[in-house]
Amino acid sequence: MVKVALLVRLEVKPGHEQTVADFLAGALPIVEAEPATTTWYALRLGPSTFGIFDTFPDEAGRKAHLAGQVAAALGTHADLWASPPHIEMVEILASKGA
Repeated sequence: MVKVALLVRLEVKPGHEQTVADFLAGALPIVEAEPATTTWYALRLGPSTFGIFDTFPDEAGRKAHLAGQVAAALGTHADLWASPPHIEMVEILASKGA
């Protein structure tokens, strides 16, 4: 059962929207290899706003993901962001599926 999650909002600089969309789609195989990442969604919220929502069974899984390759790549691509990625630690109160 999932208990914790991350909600990440990404505001992209003009002209970099496709680069970010491709980056997020390409991150799927990396996340699939993370055993503690229960679900992972890459989202487009608007023309230049993207997001990531992922769930974990516990805090250890969430911390492992934050120390992983996708989080590291977000930090190394500062040239893409109109503002720093906004990462929220959330608690799952109820879920269906995962």
